[in-house]
Amino acid sequence: MSDIQESSEAQMTPVQRFGEGIADRVERWMPSPFLFAILLTYVAAVIAFLSEGAGATEIALSWYGGFWDLLDFAMQMVLILVTAFVVAYHPWVKGVIDRIVRLPNNGKQAVVVVGVGAMMVGWISWGLGLIFGAILAREMGKYAEQNGMQLHYPLVAVAGYLGMSLTWGWGMSSSAGLLQATEGNVFMEQGVVDTVIPATEWVFHPYPLMLTGLAIVYASICLYLLSPPGEYARGMSQYLSREEMNDDEEDSSSDSVADADGDADVAADGGSQQTELADEESPSEGDMRPEDESPAPADKINNSKVLGGVLALTGVALFVRAFYVQGLDALDLNVLNFGFIMIGLILYTSPIDYLEEFYDAVHSSSGIILQFPFYAGIIGIMEGTGLVDTMTEFLLSIATPATFPVIAWITAGILNVFVPSAGGEWTIVGGPMMSAGAELGIPHGQTIAAYGVGDAHTNLLNPFWAIPLLAITGLRARDMFGYAITMMILLTPFLAIALYVVPY
Repeated sequence: MSDIQESSEAQMTPVQRFGEGIADRVERWMPSPFLFAILLTYVAAVIAFLSEGAGATEIALSWYGGFWDLLDFAMQMVLILVTAFVVAYHPWVKGVIDRIVRLPNNGKQAVVVVGVGAMMVGWISWGLGLIFGAILAREMGKYAEQNGMQLHYPLVAVAGYLGMSLTWGWGMSSSAGLLQATEGNVFMEQGVVDTVIPATEWVFHPYPLMLTGLAIVYASICLYLLSPPGEYARGMSQYLSREEMNDDEEDSSSDSVADADGDADVAADGGSQQTELADEESPSEGDMRPEDESPAPADKINNSKVLGGVLALTGVALFVRAFYVQGLDALDLNVLNFGFIMIGLILYTSPIDYLEEFYDAVHSSSGIILQFPFYAGIIGIMEGTGLVDTMTEFLLSIATPATFPVIAWITAGILNVFVPSAGGEWTIVGGPMMSAGAELGIPHGQTIAAYGVGDAHTNLLNPFWAIPLLAITGLRARDMFGYAITMMILLTPFLAIALYVVPY
């Protein structure tokens, strides 16, 4: 060990050494997100065999039967992510980010600023918080490099991920909450509940609002304490080349999608192939329209700000009207998606500009689109073999009125490791969970809030939802998930105590 390393270790606090120790081990062992999904499929199959006595044929058929069960919900989730991605990349948002990155004076403050920004925006929308946090982390890394600020880039990426892994479960885009706020939802059809559960019970309520505020404060303290000493911090330049750092975010996110899944060579090859394809499809000089020639009518229609603007204004007016008529209870999954689509269109106005941004957003979400069916297959294994019923019934059977929120959080956290889809999990366990809670006198809004944070919490272990963030920051899952897992561990006692103590 070098003298510098010995000096750095001597200056590191126990919390910093704890984080660095986990990071070193995870960097050696963490697989890519897609391989993580495949490994979890085998783990679920083995547990189903040992716990339920399921045979290989039953497990395989259950996996196949569940493969497409999340297709409708996956489309809704991808829409939330993609529409938020488009909004987050608008120049106005980029201007806000540019001002934010100038706030901190040192690396510790920078990590906290990114974390607070991501958590606050994540409360509004998990998709917007995820992309905003990723861009903020990347820009903070660039600003630190340009100004000689010693910043630990993997930790700042984790800070940018905290909206998705903490506050969103209590926020406006809570999947369980939005599903229960939607008229005719699955549990109304099953008779578990006889009416919708409005947003005033699971987001605009003192209970989740208090938990959100406490969580932001506690997580910020953890980030500050975890930040390693300056000479031990690994900046952005240790993970990205100078060219990658100076690229626009859109280019870097597209070129880094494969890197986010752990294969830099494939990303490079894909980039060169795309370049070659673009060259082949580029029009020759003879086909190009002279500069002095006026645009064709089709070009004018494609770029018409009037056509796009009128439709967008109409959509935004309908979005606002829904809340004017119904109040905060208007919030549901369809209203949220509709609002983000129309807000994105009104920001870009030109239909063709909006479409191009949408293409880039879908490209950076491709890893999630691919992996959704595999996690639906894991749901199929757990549901088809009875494994999820066994686990849920056991956990809920030991709950008391005082411990029920903690049990709900643990149940959601375990399920989320295998199935990182809050809505998909909720359609399986939401009915039994709300029924058990009602028997213990627990309000449905408290059940949804406790479940929601459990689902968010273990996103710090499963890298599925981090794929867009990895693409934007240029990191591999194993580069940052050591600190993500450290944050998950540090948050555990806080969440257990808060859910046990804070009254609804």
